[in-house]
Amino acid sequence: MTEANGTNAQTMATAARELFLLGQKTVEARAVLAALQKELRDTNTRLVGVQQIELLVEANEQLVMAILTAQSDAEKPLRTQAEQKLFMEMREANAQLVVAALSAQNLQASAEHTLAQQRNILTLVAHELRNPLTPISMIAGRLVRVPSEELPRMQALIESQVQHMSRLVDDLLDVSRASTGKLRLDRRIVDMVQIIHGAIDVCSPLMNTRHLHFTADLPSCALSVDGDPVRLTQILGNLLGNAAKYTPPGGHVTLSVTARDQVLEMSICDDGIGISDQALPFIFEPFVQDVHAVGFNGAGLGIGLTVVRELVEAHGGTVVGMSDGDGQGSTFIVTLPLAV
Repeated sequence: MTEANGTNAQTMATAARELFLLGQKTVEARAVLAALQKELRDTNTRLVGVQQIELLVEANEQLVMAILTAQSDAEKPLRTQAEQKLFMEMREANAQLVVAALSAQNLQASAEHTLAQQRNILTLVAHELRNPLTPISMIAGRLVRVPSEELPRMQALIESQVQHMSRLVDDLLDVSRASTGKLRLDRRIVDMVQIIHGAIDVCSPLMNTRHLHFTADLPSCALSVDGDPVRLTQILGNLLGNAAKYTPPGGHVTLSVTARDQVLEMSICDDGIGISDQALPFIFEPFVQDVHAVGFNGAGLGIGLTVVRELVEAHGGTVVGMSDGDGQGSTFIVTLPLAV
């Protein structure tokens, strides 16, 4: 009995530690949401310019009427140079007001679009961060009454949800750092083949769970890259994870790596749901998700590929995505400069 109580206490302590880590991640998530809300308020402030548009249009209408009257009188010989000068000044002022009104209207439309987009982003972020909290809250309320044999399963569930929230928050922070120029790399000369094997090991459980056929064509020699090993693993992990997530069970995922002319090329191909022609040009933009991918296999915030692009470009490389359309699979190609 004493040993069982000790195990129970240890498991509850572990669960409490996971909840504490979750609290830390939640604080970080709130900071990101606060930054988004500030940007939302700034956009609202810009919309005040709509009233200025109305005033410009009204003034323009009055000037148009005055110019029409002046033009009618202008058909008669102008009596003085002063009248002719006034007429030309009115025409110039009217033209400037028309240009100003059109520019203000464009700014209004852009501000309204940005405001709607930010509202959608805030809703999406709040929804994705709230989802893992539901099972965690339920477990936290039952920890006192739960049988000791159920505690390991409860602990595993808490850990998985905390990891999910951690990934979401980390991706949000990476996007924020990249947009503000604060993304930093701990660069050193690394063997990219070892990095690739590490990323494969991380993604293999998901591949196996979904019964996917995964093949990797890797060179036998070392490939030296000047980069951050953690970030390089993150690049491959995101791309392989996406391939696994958007490929139906029984599908195929292939990773091939080649090197030539001091350039390393990594290609990740799958025969999954593919990318539509409408979404393909924007897949690396933050919070962009293809229509048929939303909700597929628990799709997230739509920032994973944004993080990939920022990290690849920070290493001096490029990344491109290709697809023949819905249901035709997709291919992502990453190129990185090899270290001399």
